[in-house]
Amino acid sequence: MKKINIFLIAFLLTGHFVFGQTVNTLSQKEKKQGWELLFDGKSTVGWHSFKKSGIGEAWKVKDGALWLDVSEKNGRGDIVSDRSFGDFHFTFEWRVAPKSNSGIIFLVQDREPYSATWHTGPEYQLIDNDNYPSSLTPKQMSASLYDLIACPKEYVKPAGEWNTGGIKLKKGKLAMYVNGKLAVSTQLWDAQWQQLVSGSKFVEEKDFAREPKGRFAIQDHGGEVMMRNMKVRSLLLK
Repeated sequence: MKKINIFLIAFLLTGHFVFGQTVNTLSQKEKKQGWELLFDGKSTVGWHSFKKSGIGEAWKVKDGALWLDVSEKNGRGDIVSDRSFGDFHFTFEWRVAPKSNSGIIFLVQDREPYSATWHTGPEYQLIDNDNYPSSLTPKQMSASLYDLIACPKEYVKPAGEWNTGGIKLKKGKLAMYVNGKLAVSTQLWDAQWQQLVSGSKFVEEKDFAREPKGRFAIQDHGGEVMMRNMKVRSLLLK
């Protein structure tokens, strides 16, 4: 009964649970391990539109999640984190609406002369695998390293359901996770990586994934996406 009361009080204060725990919070253990929140669950603080000082009005907070409101015609476009990160572990929960497409792009260079986030950053794909209007190749499905390495389709929950995700980069070693499973594993910047890039849409982007440090971006690809429980921990010197 005491446990139920504690959860009830937390719900009244925050309004959101994940498996009996409040979302967008850090435990004492996580704090000691160096984890930080990239989203407070209440505001868009910590994020701004790509190459702009503020954030577009289409990006809102709904039910404890950072949400792209596709009914809003103004203030659209990708958003990026205020801070840059290198050698990191980034975890998050994500959900796309039916027929929607988005992505988490990392190592993004938020400056001229780049006209899009994906010109410099690799993408953790977020998409409706089953109902997207266009046909998808395996490398274009959710939790894949977009157009480079495919994630098994069966690892991902359907559109409209929450998935857990993770991106870990340390000394060029990249691992991406979905729902507790390893989705992608590769080494950046070696000969095999160069072969992957040369066979992809990014071959013409001379600065694609060249910098070891950059921002996270959430992509506006025209469809509704929601993000919550975004946490990051630096792995530099660890």
